[in-house]
Amino acid sequence: MRNAAKSNLLVPEIREVMDIRQASDYLGISPDTLYKYASEAFIPAFKLGNRWRFKRSRLDEWMDRQSDAATAVPESEVGAKTKKPVKAAY
Repeated sequence: MRNAAKSNLLVPEIREVMDIRQASDYLGISPDTLYKYASEAFIPAFKLGNRWRFKRSRLDEWMDRQSDAATAVPESEVGAKTKKPVKAAY
């Protein structure tokens, strides 16, 4: 087997449009967390039929905006809209 073919077996392909499992692996978060973020419109996503899909380029742009916002605004000035809300424990 050629070296290129062997290396393709070891490295998963990153597609432009990903399902929830692929996108959660790409972002390094659990599928459950990603599903929650998508349903709350916290992260860019769209539905194809009844399944969530994620464009890699939109996720990259979103991550860039998130990291720019985090470095541009001091922690004491971060508003409720830029931070993920935390549910109260009962």
